[in-house]
Amino acid sequence: MPPTDTAPAAPAPPAPRRAGRTPALLAAVAALAALLLVPPLIGAAAGGGDGTQLRGLRVLVPNAPGGGYDITARTAARAMEDSGTSGAVEVFNLPGAGGTVGLGRTVNEGGNDRLVMSMGLGVVGAVFTNASPTTLADVTPIARLTEESEIVVVGKDSPFTSIDQLVAAWTADPAAVPVGGGSSPGGPDHLAPMLMAQAVGLAPRDVNYVAYDGGGELLAAVLGDKVAFGVSGLGEFADQVAAGELRVLAVTSAERAPGLDAPTLVESGIDVEFTNWRGVVAPPGLDDEGRTELVEAFTALHGTPEWTEALQTNGWDDAFLVGDEFGAFLAAENDRVAGVLRELGLVS
Repeated sequence: MPPTDTAPAAPAPPAPRRAGRTPALLAAVAALAALLLVPPLIGAAAGGGDGTQLRGLRVLVPNAPGGGYDITARTAARAMEDSGTSGAVEVFNLPGAGGTVGLGRTVNEGGNDRLVMSMGLGVVGAVFTNASPTTLADVTPIARLTEESEIVVVGKDSPFTSIDQLVAAWTADPAAVPVGGGSSPGGPDHLAPMLMAQAVGLAPRDVNYVAYDGGGELLAAVLGDKVAFGVSGLGEFADQVAAGELRVLAVTSAERAPGLDAPTLVESGIDVEFTNWRGVVAPPGLDDEGRTELVEAFTALHGTPEWTEALQTNGWDDAFLVGDEFGAFLAAENDRVAGVLRELGLVS
């Protein structure tokens, strides 16, 4: 046969195999499973919806590690994580100027609904005594969490075994009996001994008060005999009291603290009743959704057995108050502390 210019027909391509779609199918199934396994987020962090878990929360502590704000923040964070109220919570310290450095940072984070600051009565007073340009009127109130008595403590080897002995030495020579506190002037650890001094006839200006940045530093000072006595929150020194390293001479609350063999100041003839409180605030400028998410997260924390156990373990009283009611409380505390500081001659 004569040659031909027609090329032989190309073989037909093989039919696609069904197995070739398996990786894509598996990927889709895996993605769906991941969505089902990840706990839902609250509101905007999850793109809306009615989720129950807050993600990405950071807690600023405005004093050094070991202080009351630090212990409260880390205890709350652990309870939120353990109860499933939140995902991982980051706690970080930014100490300085009685908490007003942290307050300034919080105010500068306007609109950030994933940041809260652990705070309390001490920050209220520090705003006045440090002439802070930012105040608690600039933040978004979220929740008041706890209340607790202050305690008057000495080291286990202190010569003072009763509040009467301490007061006798203090009034005889106040300069020789320094008192330490874990807050700057205007804070609870400062206000409590100043009110005590006033009640026993000492002028506040004569009190030798030594300020430390939180309960951790104060504890070292009391144990190292750097001060004659210390005043701080019961929860901060509970472990050392239980271990016998510290001796409690009195409590500042209206009633005795359960488990402590120590009188109230009023029982001891010192007409002072005083308690400290702590809570959390957020930056200004939050939208309604972001503010609601934070309030709901701490409301959920308040209802957990993990938080109930934390209150009992630390000797804290439940003082839960949220949102606008907490805001009204902050405004009233601001006025009350300003009045006390003026009465003590500490601010004009």
